[in-house]
Amino acid sequence: MSKKKIEGTVEAWESGELGSSIEHARVAPPEIAKAVDEAMGMQAISIRLQNDLIEEFKLIAGRYGIGYQPLMRKALTEFARTELRKLAFEHSKEIERLSKQATVELEVLSAAVSKHKAHA
Repeated sequence: MSKKKIEGTVEAWESGELGSSIEHARVAPPEIAKAVDEAMGMQAISIRLQNDLIEEFKLIAGRYGIGYQPLMRKALTEFARTELRKLAFEHSKEIERLSKQATVELEVLSAAVSKHKAHA
């Protein structure tokens, strides 16, 4: 038994004509919701934010045609990545400083050993 293909189905899904009607929506069972979260690497959290901040995100998100929560995720992701880059840069500078210090100390030690051998 073959299923009949509905013409323009891909376009209808992409445009939201299909799959977005509220009468066909339902809450996913907990095990499905958990599997989706795990597959997407997501975890629900609780956070208290100022009402004004939420409204600002809603306003900005509306401008871009997205939800405010995805916008918040994007903002938090960008902030975290920027801060991690800063930390990595600071860490690399500290490693560079320690490496130079170790090189100087090694040269001093090497000179002292050579001097000791010369007098021995």
